[in-house]
Amino acid sequence: MTDALEKLREYTVVVADTGDFGGIKKYKPQDATTNPSLVYQAAQIEAYKHLVEDAVKYAKEKSSDPKQQVELATDKLFVNFGVEILKIVPGRVSTEVDARLSYDTEANIRKSHELIKLYQDAGIDKERVLIKLASTWEGIQAAKALEKDGIHCNLTLLFSLVQAQACAEAGVTLISPFVGRITDFFKSKQGGKDFAPTEDPGVLSVQKIYNYYKIHGYKTQVMGASFRSKDQAIELAGCDLLTLGPKILDDLAAADGSKVSRKLSPEQAHQSKEVGEKVVPDQKTFLWELSQDEMAHFKTAEGIRKFAEDLVKLEDLIKKLL
Repeated sequence: MTDALEKLREYTVVVADTGDFGGIKKYKPQDATTNPSLVYQAAQIEAYKHLVEDAVKYAKEKSSDPKQQVELATDKLFVNFGVEILKIVPGRVSTEVDARLSYDTEANIRKSHELIKLYQDAGIDKERVLIKLASTWEGIQAAKALEKDGIHCNLTLLFSLVQAQACAEAGVTLISPFVGRITDFFKSKQGGKDFAPTEDPGVLSVQKIYNYYKIHGYKTQVMGASFRSKDQAIELAGCDLLTLGPKILDDLAAADGSKVSRKLSPEQAHQSKEVGEKVVPDQKTFLWELSQDEMAHFKTAEGIRKFAEDLVKLEDLIKKLL
């Protein structure tokens, strides 16, 4: 009997959303994604202690300034995890830029080039790396410039169509519209009541973005992210990519594959009657539309704060070793 994970792979590229190498080896995904929260968790595992120690050693060799050492060690640690992941997956790894730079275009560009240089110094072709940036106006403009420089970007913390529209116009390689965090927001609004998969607001958001991209002929790929259940992933079968955490991967592997059928495709997108005309948002339109979407406005800012908080925790861990 084919399990749900294998069936899902027939329609969608499966990506592992984890910094744990064991989980990646277990499910053999095409790509893998990381973020500050995942790296912070993994950095505390004894098996990965050598990656932390190597990053600290690198920072001490490059600078004697304590503040700069922390920044250097943090960047090197993200890359160390990425390099190890690329020994396992055949495709790409996503590495995230400091969330505290989310509203600074030039700083995002500078940091992205620094991360790519670290990968290249480790013998990794830049084609195998996706730089993750927050879907703020500044992050999207940074991605536009980086893509022109041949650096591929994954725009994360994306919760609305206007963010997706701006990303598509910027020519980014890939976007990661969030599912579970949208569901969390609306679930709390209705007293904790669950949604049926076909009515899940997070699922519906990704479906809308996917259909919009396919109808208007954008090359930017859609990778659904932030899942709370296997049913959400099943409802997005056919999406270009889905990045799934270990628990969702386990649950899919234990489920019956007969429950999985293709829900999204370019052909089906063209039959959708809910997709409007192409929109090319300028900065004023982008900021206004985002401010009018209570959920997207709140969740984008909250996501940036949470990633920044975990990055600070990681820096504190590193400081103790310097």
